[in-house]
Amino acid sequence: MASVSEWIEGARPRTLPNAVAPVVAGVGAAIALDAFSWWRSVLALLVSLSLIVGVNYANDYSDGIRGTDEHRVGPLRLVGSGVAAPKAVLTAALIALGLAGVLGLLLVALTGYWWLLAMGGVCILGAWFYTGGKKPYGYYGFGEIAVFVFFGLAGVLGTVYVQAGRVSWAALACAVAVGCFSTAVLTANNLRDIPTDVESGKRTLATRLGDRGTRNLYLALIVVPYVLSVVLAATGHWPAGLAVLTIGLLLPAIGAVHGGKTGRELIPALRDTGLAMLAWAVLAAVGLNL
Repeated sequence: MASVSEWIEGARPRTLPNAVAPVVAGVGAAIALDAFSWWRSVLALLVSLSLIVGVNYANDYSDGIRGTDEHRVGPLRLVGSGVAAPKAVLTAALIALGLAGVLGLLLVALTGYWWLLAMGGVCILGAWFYTGGKKPYGYYGFGEIAVFVFFGLAGVLGTVYVQAGRVSWAALACAVAVGCFSTAVLTANNLRDIPTDVESGKRTLATRLGDRGTRNLYLALIVVPYVLSVVLAATGHWPAGLAVLTIGLLLPAIGAVHGGKTGRELIPALRDTGLAMLAWAVLAAVGLNL
C-alpha cells in the first residue's frame, strides 16, 4: 500500500512546470490583448494540471505492466517498484484525466467555444495513448512531437483563445518557446533512460538518435526560446527580451547534457529545464504588458 508521499512522488511534481508555464504565458498574451479573465485562467490551469498528473499516472501504469520500469533510473514509479497495485494507479490516472475532461467541458460551456471540445478530447486521448494501448506512440519516437503540441501550442494558444476569442503572433511565439522548453525536458528524461529503454525495447526518439544526437537535440531546443525572446524584443515587445536572463538557470543543465552526464546525474537537468521554462514564461508574460 503506497503512502501519501509515494503517491505524490508518483504524480511527479517536478513535471508541474510543464503544465503551469503554458498557462502563465497564455495569460500574459491574453492580457496583452485586453482580454484577461481570472476565472477562465484558473480553469485553464486546473485542466492543465489535471492532464499532466493524469498522464504521469497513466505512464506509470502502462510502463509498469509492460515491465519497462523494472530497471529505470529516476523518480519513483508506483507500479514498477511494486509499492502500489496497477489497478490503483490506473484508477488514479482515470480520475485525473476525468477531472481534466469535466473541467474542460465546464470551461467550454461557460465560454461557448464548443469546437474546443475536440481539442480537449485529443489531449485526453494523447495523454492515455502516449504509453497506453497496444501501440503507444511514445514507444515509437513521437513523444516529443506530442509534448510540443499539447504542452506548447495547445496549452498556450488554448489559454489565450478561451479569453480573447483569438490569438496573436506574440502568443504563437510564446507557444513555440514553451513547447520547445517542454520538449527539452522530455528529451533530457529520455536521454537519461536510453540504456534501460533500449533493453526494454522502448524505441523513443532518444534511442533512435543515439546519445550524441539526443544531446544535440536538447541544446537546439533550448536555443529556440531565447531566439524568440530577441524576436519579441525587436518587434515591439522589448521588455519581453528580459526573458533571456533565465539562461542562467539553464547553465547547470547545459553543462550536464553537453558534458556527457548520464543516469542519475541528469536528473537535476530535468528540474533546471522545467524551472527555466517557468521563469521564461513569467518574464515573457510580464514583458508583453510593460
